Amino acid sequence: MSVVADARAMAEDLVRLRRDLHREPEVGLHLPRTQDRVLAALDGLPLEITTGRSSTAVTAVLRGARSGRAVLLRADMDGLPVQEATGLAYASRAEGTMHACGHDLHTAMLAGAARLLSDRRDRLDGDVVFMFQPGEEGWEGARAMIDEGVLDAAGPRVEAAYGLHVFSTFERGFTSRPGPMMAASASFAVTVRGRGGHGSAPHLARDPVPVAAEMITALQTMVTRRFDVFDPVVLTVGVVRAGSRSNIIPETARFEATVRTFSRDAGQRVRDAAVRLVRGIAQAHDVEADAEYLEARPATVNDDGETAFARDVVRETFGDDGYATMPNPIAGAEDFSRVLAEVPGCFLALGALPAGADPRRVAFNHSPHAVFDDSVLADGAALFTELARRRLASEGDRP
Repeated sequence: MSVVADARAMAEDLVRLRRDLHREPEVGLHLPRTQDRVLAALDGLPLEITTGRSSTAVTAVLRGARSGRAVLLRADMDGLPVQEATGLAYASRAEGTMHACGHDLHTAMLAGAARLLSDRRDRLDGDVVFMFQPGEEGWEGARAMIDEGVLDAAGPRVEAAYGLHVFSTFERGFTSRPGPMMAASASFAVTVRGRGGHGSAPHLARDPVPVAAEMITALQTMVTRRFDVFDPVVLTVGVVRAGSRSNIIPETARFEATVRTFSRDAGQRVRDAAVRLVRGIAQAHDVEADAEYLEARPATVNDDGETAFARDVVRETFGDDGYATMPNPIAGAEDFSRVLAEVPGCFLALGALPAGADPRRVAFNHSPHAVFDDSVLADGAALFTELARRRLASEGDRP
C-alpha cells in the first residue's frame, strides 16, 4: 500500500490519540501526561528514545538500513492558558487550559509518521529524528532541545528539518514559501513614572496616563511612517495598566506590546526607534520612562532548496492542488525558527478548516472557540513520512 493509504488506514488511531491529548492539555515545558501518551504511542516501535533533562521533551531516533545521514521531523506538544469554549465532546477537562493552536494534531501526526516510517525502516537510506517538543508557546522549548543535542541525536548531525502547523481558517491543503515564512517576535514594555496627585489638580502632579497614551499613538504612527511596507513591522499594544480610582492620578502607567518583524535590519531599527521615541516623549512631559525591549525568537526562514523539495513532495503525494505557494509571510512567530537557524529545512502550513465552515467567520488559532478538522491528521502523517523518506533517498546534502 502507498504511504497515504497506510496513513488513512490508521486515521481512527490518530483521531483517538489527538482527542485524548486534547482532553488533557498542559502548558509550558513540563507536560507529564502528554509525554506519557507520546511514549505509549511509540511503544513497540524500533526507536531509540530519550527524554529531556530540563523538560518533558521526547526525542526518538529511527535507524534506517544505512547510516551516515539523518533528517529531523518536529511536532510541538504544549497547549495554551485559554478556557475552552468549543462545546466539543472531547473538550479540555483542564480548567483554563486548551489546545487552542492545534499542537495536539501535530503530535498525533508525528506519532503516526513514526509508525509509518518504522514499517519502512529497511528501505530508509539514513536515520530519522522525531522531535516531540514542549514549550513552544513562549517557553523556548526548541532552544532547550537544541541545547540538549536533538540535532545530533542520530550521531550525524541532521542535514534537513521539517515541521508543519495547522491553521483553523485555512482551506485544506499545504502551503509554504521560500525565505521568511513567519515573523520574528519581541516584547516591548514601558513604565512611565510620574508624580501622583488628585484628579482635580493635575497641574500639581505629573500625570503618566496621557503620556503613556501619547506614546502608544506615536508608536503606531512610527510603524506606518518609518518602515517600508515591503519589509513590514507590526506593533500591537495588548496590555495597558494605570491607576485604581477615577479621581486619583497614579504614580505610574505601564503598557506592553508585541513586535513582529521579518528581517534583522527591521528588527534592530524598530528596537532603537521605539526606545528613543518613548524616552523623548517622557522627557518632553518631564516624566521618566523605563523601556524594556526583549527579543523572543528569530524569524522562521525556509531554505529555498528545501522548500522547493517539500513543494514537489506534496504535489507528488497529494496532486498539484495539494500545494499552494503562500503569497506573504505570516506575522505569527514560531520557535521552529531556532531549528531552521541551525540547519536548512522547511516549515509548512496545513489547512484544517472544518468541513462546511466559512473561513471568514471561524475562530482563528489561539481562540477559545478554535476548532480543527481531524480528517487532516492522516495527510500530515503521510507528508512527514514522505519528506523523510524521499529526503534520505536524495543525493548529497541537498535534494
